[in-house]
Amino acid sequence: MLQRFKRSTRRLLALLALLPAAVLILGLLYMLGTIYLEGSPRGFWASLEWASETLTTTGYGGDSRWSHPVMNLFVMATQFLGMFLVFMIFPVYVLPYFEERFEARLPRLLPPMTDQVLFFRYGPAIDSLIEEFQRLGSAFVILEEDVVLARSLRDRGYQVVIGTLDEDPDVLVGVKEARAVVTNGDDHANATCILMTREQGFEGSIYALADDPLHRPPMLKVGATAVFTPTHILGGALAARASTRITPPAEGLHLLGTQVGLAEFRVRSDSPLAGQRLGDLHLRERHGVTVIGQWRGGQFCTVKNMDTRIEPGAILVAVGAQPNLVQVERLAAPIRRTGPIVVAGFGTVGSKVVEMLRDARETTIVIDEQLMPGVDVVGNILEHATLERAKVREASAVVLALSNDSGGIFATAVVRDYAPEIPLIVRVNRAPNVPRLYQVGADFALSVGQVAGEILSYHLLAEQRVAVEQRLKFVRLGAGSLVGLHPWRAYVRERTGAAVVAVERDQNVFVKFDEGFRVRPDDVLFVCGTIGGLDHYVREFKPEPIENPHSAKNSERASQRLS
Repeated sequence: MLQRFKRSTRRLLALLALLPAAVLILGLLYMLGTIYLEGSPRGFWASLEWASETLTTTGYGGDSRWSHPVMNLFVMATQFLGMFLVFMIFPVYVLPYFEERFEARLPRLLPPMTDQVLFFRYGPAIDSLIEEFQRLGSAFVILEEDVVLARSLRDRGYQVVIGTLDEDPDVLVGVKEARAVVTNGDDHANATCILMTREQGFEGSIYALADDPLHRPPMLKVGATAVFTPTHILGGALAARASTRITPPAEGLHLLGTQVGLAEFRVRSDSPLAGQRLGDLHLRERHGVTVIGQWRGGQFCTVKNMDTRIEPGAILVAVGAQPNLVQVERLAAPIRRTGPIVVAGFGTVGSKVVEMLRDARETTIVIDEQLMPGVDVVGNILEHATLERAKVREASAVVLALSNDSGGIFATAVVRDYAPEIPLIVRVNRAPNVPRLYQVGADFALSVGQVAGEILSYHLLAEQRVAVEQRLKFVRLGAGSLVGLHPWRAYVRERTGAAVVAVERDQNVFVKFDEGFRVRPDDVLFVCGTIGGLDHYVREFKPEPIENPHSAKNSERASQRLS
């Protein structure tokens, strides 16, 4: 019978039973002591009253004088016992009971799931995606097993259900009506969730985020629609930033195919770009490169017009053909490609970075605090002696693949101070920390949430938008009222804050437009800007949305290639 109650409830019931027993036993002992030791007998009820007054530390009435030493010791021991009970009852018995009553307010059953997406477990990998869901007003529910995290998510306004799959099998009742399911726990918990979801009769799509690529086939076998390994894709993206020999495997602009890419590079103070107006540099006309924004002091600023100046030390975000981006990068800062690539951190992401670099025949030097196969320098990245042994000042690039964001931010500052001219590429867990990394000196930073959010957004969200920066979106649209106009002469950026970065025509993608180029009705335009800028663009030019049925497949193929 008692097993039906929670642990804290059983404790409280036991306390309620033990307290009267303690009062009774101590009262009887006191009554016997007054008879045989004091020679001044107390009655049964008077003895019980003394026991309750002593245990509760409320004091005594007129019965407060004893002469026998044993009786005094007994009274003193009872007083200490009473104080001990007072200090123990509330934290051990009473507070847990009320905490569980508070916890009970978190629902333990799914709400009606029609047209809602179920996320199993919350974490950095789905953080950016959930924010996008909220922005679009797309309904979702988070099934969380950690009570403290569930309360925090509820306080942030998320719809949360608390439950453990092993202990609460009924928690998934109703999932059959969900639009889709995303599993974000560890691989074993994900497999359990997939199986139980299918057992409930769910026939829709289940997308699993796996830690180990070897677990992809088993998860597919137990019922997953697709399995992605975002940490490995993140490792591939970081490796591609460090080496020109690697083509980025998963990037926001893969909608454009292999002809166009996104690049970020810091503008040195002695660069011919520093301090210049974009209109005077003619980067689009000369190189086919569109600058869509720059990071300055940890703040990302979009380019609103050609009067925008490129600040010394800023990080430019540009779109264009890969060879043209390299040309502009050489203008921003001379590129050293002769030294080894130093990778700090040899965990899941770091090991993937090293694997891809070595497959591309790059020379690597690996730093980690633990001695293990594959590690070249054992030491702390924050110590100059470690940086010297790893020859950081001679490196062509440094990749910080640390698992902790706070450690990564401080390590970025240390490495940047030690080697000011070396390209610094940093892995981050949570996207909100990207501006902090840019502020302390990173040349490029990418979070696992941005990678996973990009992959899943194609499967779960109706719109064809993808984030290429934390505040920047990329969208594929029809020609609209731009038909007959030149993409750069229609003052699109000045009127909307968004920019046309490329045009797809007859299976060809154009990033440079001569004077005679005009937008045709069947052209597909690739537009980049902030959310507000893109919304303004849609209102201004009224383009038709373009379906892109292959985008999700591209993301899945990229994930499979990295697995």
